[in-house]
Amino acid sequence: MPSPHPVHTFEQPEPPARLKAELRALLALAIPVVLSELGWMTMTIVDLVMVGRLGPDAIGAVGLGNAIYYAPSLFGIGLLLGLDTVVSQAWGAQRYDDCHRWLAQGMYIAAAFTPLLMIGMLGATWVFTGHGVNATVSGLARSYVMLLNWGTLPLIVYGGFRRYLQGVGRVRPVAFALITANLVNLAGNWVLIYGHCGFPAMGVRGSALSTCAARVYMAGVLVWAAWWHESKRGHALFEHWPGPDWGRLRELLRLGLPAALQLVLEVAAFGAATVMASHLNPIALATHEIVLSCAAYTYMVPLGISAAAAVAVGHAIGSGAPKRAGRAGLLSLVLGAGFMALMAVMFLVAPRPILHIWTGDREVLRLGTHILAIVAAFQIFDGIQSVSTGALRGLGETRFPMLINLGGYWVLGLPLGALLCFRLKWGLSGIWAGLTLALITIALVLCARWMKDARRPLVGTGSAPFAGP
Repeated sequence: MPSPHPVHTFEQPEPPARLKAELRALLALAIPVVLSELGWMTMTIVDLVMVGRLGPDAIGAVGLGNAIYYAPSLFGIGLLLGLDTVVSQAWGAQRYDDCHRWLAQGMYIAAAFTPLLMIGMLGATWVFTGHGVNATVSGLARSYVMLLNWGTLPLIVYGGFRRYLQGVGRVRPVAFALITANLVNLAGNWVLIYGHCGFPAMGVRGSALSTCAARVYMAGVLVWAAWWHESKRGHALFEHWPGPDWGRLRELLRLGLPAALQLVLEVAAFGAATVMASHLNPIALATHEIVLSCAAYTYMVPLGISAAAAVAVGHAIGSGAPKRAGRAGLLSLVLGAGFMALMAVMFLVAPRPILHIWTGDREVLRLGTHILAIVAAFQIFDGIQSVSTGALRGLGETRFPMLINLGGYWVLGLPLGALLCFRLKWGLSGIWAGLTLALITIALVLCARWMKDARRPLVGTGSAPFAGP
């Protein structure tokens, strides 16, 4: 059995030329993935904007419903994040059939976990829309999540095929799927929320149905793209579909479970902040949802760079080039932090025009301007922690980021936010101050860990036992 990490001996170009070439390669990966992440977030923002005409209760309900829904659904997607590591390293080592085998195991995991996730979402909906939440917001949020739940399987299938396509360097179909899915969602919202083309006006329930339809579309596009990729190399995707492989399933879960928990801990932290905001007043909750959408939208860029970093680092490790892996991670960190620095300036300089995209309510604009200034303080750190997590995932390290997220958000940030909000009467500002301290802490620790791990001579995932001839 040959080594899964062959050492290539070839003449290296001069360092400036090498860096320029590697930067171009990284951008070729990152730009379509960033566009897809922006497309993903745009779908949520479009939902909020289009239900915004129904009033603050509808905005709060959709925001609260998404906060409840996305933690368990992203756990399902997170279980497949190990595909970033194993597919990209297999591709870098030129074990192309292994990429297909890993995808199949990811789909078995998706099929097994989806029913459990859907049941968990229903339970979470009743728990987090109960005592202390505005009755109107609570009822709307429940009906929204009940319908949104039916889009869980296509969402997770989309996530698995996306990781596969990114791992083999086919990122354009991912961007295409998300961008065009926004058109599907926009049309569906227009028809179903307000009752056009003969359909009844369904309000927030129409928004949920539209999102489900867009997810079915996204999954279909990526399944077709994967089929096309495999057919071009004479390996029909479904004619040679591998059966369950318990060794590979264990390896994917070893990588995916910590990554899923890390993702859930982060998303659930902001969901918990939303639940805390829902115990204030409708103005504070609507402001929180709008500001959270702003922060989440800018975060999509470093998140896309993070995914590209995982793939670039994985390709380098698979091809036996650890120094190139280190450079890929460093270039990714510079790109992510640089972009978020620009976003911090934008939040400080032009808060009201940004907030006006969602609402013209004077109270929301006044409070939102103050909260956006707090958000500006953690933008750079948010970029650093996201990209560091992706780079570490490319090395096969998923457990450490999960532990740091657990400590940063749930031991430090959220308790402090609750203390400042309710005990010291800071209100919404207290919640966001706690989140800011958590993000700064997580970013510094993860960046330090990446700098340490990137100096190691050679690291990998432990997937060597599955390396084929």
